[in-house]
Amino acid sequence: METNHEESVVDSLSTFEEDVLSGLGKVNKSLPSKYFYDAMGDEFFQQIMHLDDYYLTNKELEIFTSHKQGILDTISDGEPFRIIELGAGDGLKTKVLLKHFMESGVDFTYTPVDISGNVLEILEENLLSEIPDLKLAAYQGDYFEALAEISARPEKDIVFFLGSNIGNFSQEEAISFLSSLRGQLKPADMLFMGVDLKKDPAHILAAYNDSMGVTKEFNLNLLDRINRELDANFDRDQFMHYPYYNPQTGECRSYLISKTRQDVEVSGEQIHFRAWEAIFMEISKKYDQVQLSELAKQTGFSEVETFRDKLNWFSDVVWRNE
Repeated sequence: METNHEESVVDSLSTFEEDVLSGLGKVNKSLPSKYFYDAMGDEFFQQIMHLDDYYLTNKELEIFTSHKQGILDTISDGEPFRIIELGAGDGLKTKVLLKHFMESGVDFTYTPVDISGNVLEILEENLLSEIPDLKLAAYQGDYFEALAEISARPEKDIVFFLGSNIGNFSQEEAISFLSSLRGQLKPADMLFMGVDLKKDPAHILAAYNDSMGVTKEFNLNLLDRINRELDANFDRDQFMHYPYYNPQTGECRSYLISKTRQDVEVSGEQIHFRAWEAIFMEISKKYDQVQLSELAKQTGFSEVETFRDKLNWFSDVVWRNE
């Protein structure tokens, strides 16, 4: 991994403190969802991905298993290429494609990018034990820092952005993110992106309010992290996890809501909560095909191919930078 661990810890801690205090100081309180992913948060998310209620993982895994040759035919022109996976996680789904690509004899390098060094270390160990001949070059850090450095290299880049991570952005944020991402790519580079589709709202809401309560713990763990790292005194029992889904916008939004009037100390600062005041935690936006085509057009990509599961609950799109 191409980072100085000691410097990154200091930098991330000061940024973490700044972002938390800024978010909790707003009229409408919020916490950045990227901070869910400490070691405990990583563990909770791995559990979430294997829940029956959280259909997204299984649906994308189905797509990869059923369409792996079609995906390879779409992204490969026979020349060497690099897969840059943003937010690689545990690589559960990506391994299906990596193994097939290796068996097919194509020349490629896999570069997983993640803000969590813990996740990358586990991923590297697992991948090299299962696919020992894989050309692997992990990168810990910010997505755009990674893209700026990696995409300057001559081979064709295929950026993987899986698991419906694009859903964690509002419409305006998604346009900004994808436009900036395209700006880092060379002509003919591609984006391979997982997108959760609109469906029965009951299925969507269950994915973010699972019957086992893991998603609730995933959200509350951020309060525990703030307590540990920023000398705070959140009482997690005084907050409730509350998600809701808007079928018009396609946005599923998650909140932590204060059950009572209370004051919480964070890094020496007092944060006041009114009874039933909410902290916005995360957005998970769903799309239909019309919205996806419009998003591609707005961000300068051309649509190449779309792969879907049998129920049409999830899609993986291939877009090209023209």
